[in-house]
Amino acid sequence: MSKYLSEHNFPEDLRTMDYDQLELLSYELRDFLVDSVSKTGGHLASNLGIVELTIALHRCFDTPKDKIIWDVGHQSYVHKILTGRADSFETLRKYGGISGFPKSCESDFDVFDTGHSSTSISLGLGLAAARDLNGDDYKVVSVIGDGAMTGGLAYEAMNNAGSMNTNLIVVLNDNGMSISQNTGGLSRSLGRITSTDKYLHMKTKVKKGLSKVPVVGESVISGIHNAKEDIKYAVIDGILFEELGFKYIGPVDGHDIKELCMTLERAKGLKGPVLVHTVTQKGKGYSKAEKHPNIYHGIGAFDVDTGKPLKSSGGKSYSRVFGDKLIEMAEMDERVIGISAAMTDGVGLECFCKKYPKRFFDVGIAEAHSVTFAAGLAKAGQRPYVAVYSSFLQRAYDQILEDVCLQNLPVTFCIDRAGVVGADGETHHGLFDLVYLRSMPNMTVLAPKDGPELEKMLELSLTIDGPCAIRYPRGVAADLGGPLAETAGKAVRLKEGIDADIWAAGSMVGPALEAADILEEEGVFVGVVNIASITPLDEEELSASAEAVPLIVTIEDGIVTGGIGESIRALTAEGCTRVINLGWPDKFIEHGSQDELYRKYGLDSVSIAEVIRQNRA
Repeated sequence: MSKYLSEHNFPEDLRTMDYDQLELLSYELRDFLVDSVSKTGGHLASNLGIVELTIALHRCFDTPKDKIIWDVGHQSYVHKILTGRADSFETLRKYGGISGFPKSCESDFDVFDTGHSSTSISLGLGLAAARDLNGDDYKVVSVIGDGAMTGGLAYEAMNNAGSMNTNLIVVLNDNGMSISQNTGGLSRSLGRITSTDKYLHMKTKVKKGLSKVPVVGESVISGIHNAKEDIKYAVIDGILFEELGFKYIGPVDGHDIKELCMTLERAKGLKGPVLVHTVTQKGKGYSKAEKHPNIYHGIGAFDVDTGKPLKSSGGKSYSRVFGDKLIEMAEMDERVIGISAAMTDGVGLECFCKKYPKRFFDVGIAEAHSVTFAAGLAKAGQRPYVAVYSSFLQRAYDQILEDVCLQNLPVTFCIDRAGVVGADGETHHGLFDLVYLRSMPNMTVLAPKDGPELEKMLELSLTIDGPCAIRYPRGVAADLGGPLAETAGKAVRLKEGIDADIWAAGSMVGPALEAADILEEEGVFVGVVNIASITPLDEEELSASAEAVPLIVTIEDGIVTGGIGESIRALTAEGCTRVINLGWPDKFIEHGSQDELYRKYGLDSVSIAEVIRQNRA
């Protein structure tokens, strides 16, 4: 850690430093961020872009008494550095280390454990309402990015805030991702003028005075109002926010600490909900991140000088296998449509959208909308493929059930990052999709063991006349060889056994095969069945397995409670075969590398082999 950072007591010292010192601090923070994240990996570009804003927030507000809520939370690194965690940054996102997202158990400065988008205004409004009911006097600030403003929850919260008229400050960090920049001089001037107490008092006084003038008073007020609104519509993005009941200030240069501080101080003095619109540059201060903010949004360890990753991926990712295969399918079938919820690159659709721009839709951070939108496409004869991270699909549960499954529409959900994802932790692990999807009528749920089987399942999905979900993990696609699943409802036996059978789903097939090999060297012969089709389940193969071996061990990269293992146990309950279910416990799993977490929770090959040793008949 740099001497400049270590010799100060933050955030208290921010409130006594002059603006030249704060400017120097911003440079130190950027250097520290680039150096730290280059070693640990993490979300870099968004944090580089919010340095000055974070400094200004902690200078102007009495944190942690005043509450700052970070939407999504991946941009909270500077906040963590300035609230006593700089010396722990070498452990960022590592097992047992500090989280890459706000965690209330880490610090009183972290108000909420945020990790998903568009929630901060709702959370802030709830805190503000409780403050008022309790008679407290703290400030509440919700920091939200323009990308998160594509989520409908943000507008539901703003609509509610406008009607409640409680004191709440929303800071919009506009880095040009979704909301157009408007930085003209006239707009800035109006933003400053319309935020002053003098202006607001004068406006109220003029309206009251004119309303008393007989006959013409109201028409004059109306004319002034219309002229004022026309000007606002022409030069200010904030008219939407004012219509929702917010006082709008901005746009403000998000890299000018003095201007930010002056603006936030004005916002603190206003009554009711206030929106401060700041304009920032994602990746600011590190040229490579400025040029390619999408690449440096979330990145592994890299070389600072070249910007290149320190470790090669070692092969095609599951996301890339999916994206390439969908292009191939689209060439053969013009009904194939690709849909992303602001994760085009992340889910492997960047090449698809370039080749088939009219058949690709990025709907923004609006997972629920993406599902119902896909339902409309399917109803009209298209074959939409909704590519989404497992943890984000949770946000669209009702739409999957009501708008897709109830209508029995051929929408295919390509569920990326299923199972544990590693360093991003609780809010990003994809451990719950198996449980809720397999309970939905009409839904076919498939889990490929490797890359080739993912391709085969994508082909299969085009033949399924109804909803289909294909779940696959994060990382390099395996190639385990052996037979592939050809149809829904059929499991695939990969290895014959005598002493036990392992029924494994998706990414757990690889560890199951390794465990079987370990035991075979000891003279214990264990079969391996690739479940492949989660729903419908292959009951015929299961019955044969239960008759052939005294022990069945099920393994799934999802929560055990309500999972596929419980179904297998229920179906074999009347026989003599013992069934042991392995999977993730009924809790939120912490962050750490995938390998570390598999070992800790007994889902690596060595642990699986030990379970079978201890439970042989």
